[in-house]
Amino acid sequence: KHPSTMASTSTTLLFPSTSTQFLDPTFSSSSSSSSSSSSRHKSLSFSSTLGNKKLLTLCSVSSSFDKTSPISSSLQSPTFTPPSWQKLCNDVASLIPKTTNQNPKLNPVQRTAANILDAVESAMVSHELRRHPLPKTADPTVQIAGNFFPVPERPVVHNLPVTGAVPECIQGVYVRNGANPLHKPVSGHHLFDGDGMIHSVQFDNGSVSYACRFTETNRLVQERESGRPVFPKAIGELHGHLGIAKLMLFNTRGLFGLVDPTRGLGVANAGLVYFNGHLLAMSEDDLPYHVKVTQTGDLETLGRYDFDCQLKSTMIAHPKIDPETRELFALSYDVVSKPYLKYFRFSPDGEKSPDVEIPLDQPTMIHDFAITENFVVIPDQQVVFRLPEMIRGGSPVVYDENKKSRFGILNKQAKDASSIQWIEVPDCFCFHLWNAWEEPETDEVVVIGSCMTPPDSIFNEHDETLESVLSEIRLNLKTGESTRRPVISEQVNLEAGMVNRNLLGRKTRFVYLALTEPWPKVSGFAKVDISTGEIQKYIYGDGKYGGEPLFLPSGDGEEDGGYIMVFVHDEEKVKSELQIINAVNLKLEATVALPSRVPYGFHGTFISKEDLLNQA
Repeated sequence: KHPSTMASTSTTLLFPSTSTQFLDPTFSSSSSSSSSSSSRHKSLSFSSTLGNKKLLTLCSVSSSFDKTSPISSSLQSPTFTPPSWQKLCNDVASLIPKTTNQNPKLNPVQRTAANILDAVESAMVSHELRRHPLPKTADPTVQIAGNFFPVPERPVVHNLPVTGAVPECIQGVYVRNGANPLHKPVSGHHLFDGDGMIHSVQFDNGSVSYACRFTETNRLVQERESGRPVFPKAIGELHGHLGIAKLMLFNTRGLFGLVDPTRGLGVANAGLVYFNGHLLAMSEDDLPYHVKVTQTGDLETLGRYDFDCQLKSTMIAHPKIDPETRELFALSYDVVSKPYLKYFRFSPDGEKSPDVEIPLDQPTMIHDFAITENFVVIPDQQVVFRLPEMIRGGSPVVYDENKKSRFGILNKQAKDASSIQWIEVPDCFCFHLWNAWEEPETDEVVVIGSCMTPPDSIFNEHDETLESVLSEIRLNLKTGESTRRPVISEQVNLEAGMVNRNLLGRKTRFVYLALTEPWPKVSGFAKVDISTGEIQKYIYGDGKYGGEPLFLPSGDGEEDGGYIMVFVHDEEKVKSELQIINAVNLKLEATVALPSRVPYGFHGTFISKEDLLNQA
């Protein structure tokens, strides 16, 4: 899911001379709002070479300007003589008259400040990018090429065509989150930086409908009013001197009242969880957002959700729900000040526990964690945050080769971290953990996760090819030692997936994971028997790629009794569909043809029909 190691990309763009919103012509044919403005649309094409596959996705950019200027972009550094600072100042001055911020809510002073700051940013970005071309991990022509390119919102479309038969037990809505930038990036952009968009497919007694909507984060609302991206992008922009300048510009915009960072900075594009009547969209840089599925099958953002004023900090995008107690467990990390990590939980009716401060020496990337019946398992690994690296021109997300990876075992009900037991697991970085359980007979906690090398390759450019190895990690609570082994014998990149969530925190036999090959695309998914290492593969077919496989239990009592649901995109036909596969025999049961393109995305969940009726 992370386009950080694409082989090469050659892109020719026709962009208007101002920042615009993205539009996709696959949507325009059936959208009156798009067709009415078709005369204003300018063409944009991404030509991306990924492995031996060449993709071409035609898209549109909405603009009220008649003039366009060609921009030729590649990964090669051009020959360039840095301009003088006097020339840079002249560039700024020449840009100011051309920039008009039309936000009607701004007073004259604010409007003037906005125009000047926008012009300064444009000149500064142009100057810096000519000196330091973007790495692949921050180059938007790489990160959002092909079917990673954003789409517009889609109102509900009912009575979708279905090939095959949807199993009768599937009643409710499948929702999947993803990154979908509203505005064209003005400088660096990483896939993870895009605005959150939820794609939903609802099943109601034989009728199937589809919709996709932005999660109306405070960030998105303010940038939509501004008409351009004004919030710093956490991964694509915040590195080097340009990142420092972006922060300074953002703070200055805040002083003039052009942005309000107090209402949230996050994009809510990663995880989804349904808890206590609330569908929550999450990214680890903010509080969750509460999204409601309406009676018609549409999606409505109800706002930033703090659990009735109980949650005062951010929350990571992978909270865990215990299938027996129905409690929700979560972490929150801070990249600036101590405590760098906090653990907390919620009762089934949403009452929050006090925070448990977890002692860490430095801020650490903790995207995921695990639970067992009695413990939480907290990874403290080698990818860390070092903001001073920006002063030296680097990324604040770095791999610390001198740090020893370890896992902390803490009782779920702990009131403080005094009883946490840390066990070292050398050279281990798991971006995701799929499950964990206790084996009392050996005094071990078993953790199942995908170990990545190089550990920071999602965030920083590497020549080495990324590998993601499904691994079994055993943490011995008696000896304080660990072992780690690959679950399967062949090298297959496995990322994004799940076990049967009705057994989360308990010993499981099967895990369903995306086959991220050719990286970062997903050519199929694998059903892996953890106990034997046997792997069964389901391949989408030539030119077809998907995302995270969602396992939906059928309720027949068997661990693998259920169905896999996954969005699949045909890159040759530029068509998307939802596939439903029998999880026992990996046979295709049904295919739902979707009315518009669904970009490759992140994580999803399923909300039953009964839960939909009981939404808050």
